[in-house]
Amino acid sequence: MKNFLFLILIFSIPSVCAQSLKLKIENAYKIFESDPQMKYASSSLSVLNAETGDVIYSANGNTGLASASTLKTITSATAYYILGKDFTWETTLGYSGSISTNGTLNGDIIITGGGDPSLGSDRYEQSRSELILKKWADALARAGIKNISGQIIADDHLFGTETTPGGWIWQDIGNYYGAGPSALSWRENQFDMHFKPGRVGEPVALLRTDPEMSYLKIINEVKTGAPGTGDNVYAYSAPFSTVIYLRGTYGVDLKKVISASVPDPAFDLAYQLQNKLRQLDIQVDRGVVTSRLMAVNNKPLRPQTQIISIHTSPALHEIVYWFNQKSINLFGEHLIKTFAWKEGKEITFSQGAEFVKEFWRKKLGINPAAMNIYDGSGLSPANRITTMAMAQILQSLMKENWFDSYYDSFPLYNNMKMKSGSISDVIAYTGYSTSTSGTPVVFSFIINNYNGSSAAIRQKIFRVLNTLK
Repeated sequence: MKNFLFLILIFSIPSVCAQSLKLKIENAYKIFESDPQMKYASSSLSVLNAETGDVIYSANGNTGLASASTLKTITSATAYYILGKDFTWETTLGYSGSISTNGTLNGDIIITGGGDPSLGSDRYEQSRSELILKKWADALARAGIKNISGQIIADDHLFGTETTPGGWIWQDIGNYYGAGPSALSWRENQFDMHFKPGRVGEPVALLRTDPEMSYLKIINEVKTGAPGTGDNVYAYSAPFSTVIYLRGTYGVDLKKVISASVPDPAFDLAYQLQNKLRQLDIQVDRGVVTSRLMAVNNKPLRPQTQIISIHTSPALHEIVYWFNQKSINLFGEHLIKTFAWKEGKEITFSQGAEFVKEFWRKKLGINPAAMNIYDGSGLSPANRITTMAMAQILQSLMKENWFDSYYDSFPLYNNMKMKSGSISDVIAYTGYSTSTSGTPVVFSFIINNYNGSSAAIRQKIFRVLNTLK
């Protein structure tokens, strides 16, 4: 009888712990929901047992809400399944035509893009822009090329001309975080601007860009803001445009480099390579162009007759690490386009997003209506996803052999491994934790349309999430 009672006690402990945890979360969530900042807001919280998948607590778990960057957790999980942990992209450098005995290339230099999101990125030693430009210049020299009678052609045709997912807003796409993908993305499709403020209310001087971008016309309308007002500078440009408008304010006491998106990254790559070759006294007689511009002008692209350098990207798990750690929107849109490409679909954002929804429908039975998504990064305010769908996906990954590397990509906030997300009036968190009772949990918490300070609402969110520790 004693042994029997002991077994009952042992098997009842997990149930008691689960009930206790559920009650703690429920009480904290009720307090949160009654807060004045939530008067006109919508929120959802789903918490699952990370080992069993059982629902510990869910409030509005099947309500679709704007997810912001927490959507990256689903995009990156899909990438691990579809592309594989060690998947890489390739970019090739070659030429058309032939090289004469005096070292003149009677043809064009052609850079063919394979969709690498990291080409020229300073986050990876092997992908740094200066290293790649030097590697390519050295490859041309080894091939005996001393002069180029044609052009440098940046072949960016693979991903097409659609660079902005549905729902992205005008205020975002000109800034570094709104840079769209290209088959020839370069330096994360952004450039830096250095400013010097004047007196409050007077114009701010744009001192220089890094790198040099003289082919762009930058119209600077930025005014000097009062002390403490910080960075309120926005860049406005359209894909493939050569004109950028700068508007807003730059605090008089601010010392900050502002980054904007490059409207045509493939062109910029060709332009920067031309500058590098000029430094080495290798002239390009007919300048630079992209395959897109050639198509606009009905000019055929001659194929490469010789490949002289192949650049391979870092492995997918290295891309995903920075994608989630620093919330790089560009990487997510590259993944979405790559899904469509590898699955043999039309290479568009809509096809990539539809594939993600269909993948999780087949794998976990998640209704596509629970994942109404338009991009891979979460930047579009039109995205809608349920916290239950997100938590179920994250819970399902834990037994995969690549899970540790996926888990490592999550930032540490509030001493919890979780991905954050924020766009206008949206804050969200999703990730993993272990309760004091030893219960491993996975969670997703999304708030839309809160009012007041984002810093204040974030601390209130953390109070709820602290019940999961």
